[in-house]
Amino acid sequence: MAATDPSNPGPIDVSGIADPSEKAALQADRLRDLVGRLAGSGNPFWTERLTGIDPADIGSLDALRDLPFTVKQDLRDTYPTGMLVQPLDDTIRLHASSGTSGKPTIVCYSRDDIAIWAEVNARALALAGTRPDDILHNGYGYGLFTGGLGLHYGGERLGCTVVPVSGGNTALQLQLLEDLGSRVMSATPSFAMLLGERAAETGVLERLNVEIGILGAEPWSEGMRQRIQDLWGGGFTALDIYGLSEVIGPGVAMEAPDDLGVLNVFDDHFLPEIVDPETGEPVPDGDWGELVFTTLTKTAQPVLRYRTRDISRIVADGGVDGRHWTRIARLNGRADDMLVIRGINVYPKEIEAVLFDDPDVGRTYAIVVDRRSTMAELRVRAELGPGAGDRAVEATGRLTRALADRIRIRATVELVPDGSMGRTEVGKVKRVFEQVDDNDPLATGG
Repeated sequence: MAATDPSNPGPIDVSGIADPSEKAALQADRLRDLVGRLAGSGNPFWTERLTGIDPADIGSLDALRDLPFTVKQDLRDTYPTGMLVQPLDDTIRLHASSGTSGKPTIVCYSRDDIAIWAEVNARALALAGTRPDDILHNGYGYGLFTGGLGLHYGGERLGCTVVPVSGGNTALQLQLLEDLGSRVMSATPSFAMLLGERAAETGVLERLNVEIGILGAEPWSEGMRQRIQDLWGGGFTALDIYGLSEVIGPGVAMEAPDDLGVLNVFDDHFLPEIVDPETGEPVPDGDWGELVFTTLTKTAQPVLRYRTRDISRIVADGGVDGRHWTRIARLNGRADDMLVIRGINVYPKEIEAVLFDDPDVGRTYAIVVDRRSTMAELRVRAELGPGAGDRAVEATGRLTRALADRIRIRATVELVPDGSMGRTEVGKVKRVFEQVDDNDPLATGG
């Protein structure tokens, strides 16, 4: 399906399709069209992957479970552009994410894909409460990372004036926020925390007008949400935006201020599933599992049943009257990020939740998996909050017990002075480190 004409895009849809049967029929039609496009593209990867599958047999979404998965390794194996189903000459953009093998994962966009990307990001912004007359302060990184340009084009599609400030340079960021009076800011959660800290330290915070924070690209807990909102003040709401470059980038799903804890998936473009991470079998609505997406409308580099490795669940009950997107829970972690410590599965987000539930813990922490012995050990270092220095011993014991209760293993907790750990100004913050020799990975500030 071609995207809306960018020169005459029409209104932003923040409601979705009300009739379930109508939505399912549209999704099935788009799924059948997608499989037909992939199978008929002449792309060797898809020719092999779809052998024996007739697109005409896809009469409903029940056929989805019989279709093959796509995984990140497929993009690595076909590097750089072997997943394209259109000539490279027909694309107008590429982005990339870093790869563990030294090669990035490249994703390409047609003109229609860019228009769809702008559309879904405009929906995300509108769902968050952004208005066309707003100045959007965009603190996401620009470049090969999809965050900056995704929100940028979404803001323009909505009608906002976008400030493409990117990451870093906190002094300039705060000056622009103050001078332009931006009501909406987008950034990683860690950078929003850093900006709030610097604003408070310099006395600028009370002169800022930011009410909405659109935060993503990093896992973050409800405890971190509360810390960020407390830092920025009572009129500020921190909201989660979800996406990944292999699917399109930011704008796949968005949290709304009147439905916190839930992400609204723009399911006319991105068809979600939840499957068992081990077997790949679908799980019942409400059960936790791995989030899977099919890009129903992308044209240059679609993916079929892409396994995100993110852990979520379908939230079928509740919601807001007049809004009809598929709702999923905010992510509970990533299967790839799961730590196995002495046979126990631990998600870093669980550790963050314990830390940020404690009133004496500050705003920065790091986790070290010490693998120098046969049995791995877990260390957690966190800053004390302002004025909590004389309660360090008490807080250390309390956190040690709370972590043992939550993750079922004992971790060594170290609390350090407020402001003594490093901050990340550009890019995604790193929280988890490994130690394999006597060099402490946090010796330079983590």
